[in-house]
Amino acid sequence: MTRVRPQWVLPLSLVVALILGLLPLPPTLQPLRPYWLALVLAYWVIEDPDHIGLGVAFLIGLAGDLVYGGLFGEQALRLVVMAYILQRFRARLRFFPMSQQALAIGGLLLNDRIVTAAIHIAVGEPTMPASSWLAPLAGMLLWPLLFVGLDSLRLGRWRGR
Repeated sequence: MTRVRPQWVLPLSLVVALILGLLPLPPTLQPLRPYWLALVLAYWVIEDPDHIGLGVAFLIGLAGDLVYGGLFGEQALRLVVMAYILQRFRARLRFFPMSQQALAIGGLLLNDRIVTAAIHIAVGEPTMPASSWLAPLAGMLLWPLLFVGLDSLRLGRWRGR
């Protein structure tokens, strides 16, 4: 017997990730803002690769570009790069212990910062402040909570047994 999984979790989690990226933060905490869209996308690429691939990552990135402003296509490229790497190593990542998985996600988020810096240099945009390199650390620390929360929603464990 297969379990019916709620279909609303995937789109709602992506919308919430977009909204979390828009929430105002105090200027001192602004550089620590995790890349919520990438974190949520990473979860879905790892856990539901049949529904989330490079095309979806591109479309989500375009939505992020429209919502956040900035260089059109930047987030689409960043999320496609991240999704490609995740798809490539998904089988290994899926069975890592949570601490190693968080380290791997932190490495991916750091790679995302490098891709962002390369894009900004290539198109002549202003470079990111040095403190923005702390955001991957925040994302890495939040990964276990996000993973467990999305896993609970996806698998329907909130209903109790």
